[in-house]
Amino acid sequence: MQIYTFAYSNYYMEESALQWYAVKVFYNKVFDMESALQERGYSTYLAVDRVLLKGEAHILARRHIATLRADGKADPRYIEEGPVIFQRVPMVSSLLFVRAGASDIKALDDLLKDAYGNAKGFIYKKRNPEGRYVCEAIPDKQMEAFRLVTSQGSEGLEFFSADDISCFAAGCKVRVTDGPFKGAEGYVKRIRRNRRLLVAIEGIVAVVSAYIDPRLLEAV
Repeated sequence: MQIYTFAYSNYYMEESALQWYAVKVFYNKVFDMESALQERGYSTYLAVDRVLLKGEAHILARRHIATLRADGKADPRYIEEGPVIFQRVPMVSSLLFVRAGASDIKALDDLLKDAYGNAKGFIYKKRNPEGRYVCEAIPDKQMEAFRLVTSQGSEGLEFFSADDISCFAAGCKVRVTDGPFKGAEGYVKRIRRNRRLLVAIEGIVAVVSAYIDPRLLEAV
């Protein structure tokens, strides 16, 4: 059984007790927050494009990386693969996902404040039947589908807020049986006359594929 230790929890937590939460990060500091969470032992997911740097952009990035390395540091915006450098560009601005236990919410809230108590971001919350806003974990199936679709790169993808997606007619729930999105579950939506696969993290964000062949889909 895989075991994780969290710096703020002071106890061992089994993988089955961990859940995904969505975090909005302010001031374009999503990479800094990603690093801060990972340093404290949390698993994170940030949907990014890998952009190949060329010419002057490559030279400047190479110098920047070398300077940081000399100081024992690294920049999470860049990925080095031998002589090649990629820049990580968020697909959805300032949206980060963290996997944690329910008892870690207070620690996460504290991490999302600066030394003066000012917010650096927030964990997405929903109003419960009593009228209070509480952190609601993302179902694993929704998160798995979102990761599967976005990990292929953003070519042909479109992203919508929870409010935007309500404008489109509901479709049939399906599972992709083949191709790069194999295994993902979502909904068939007709958007701008094309049949497309929509994968939503309810109340937060939805990603829509380019046209998808109906022969690759089965009803769920």
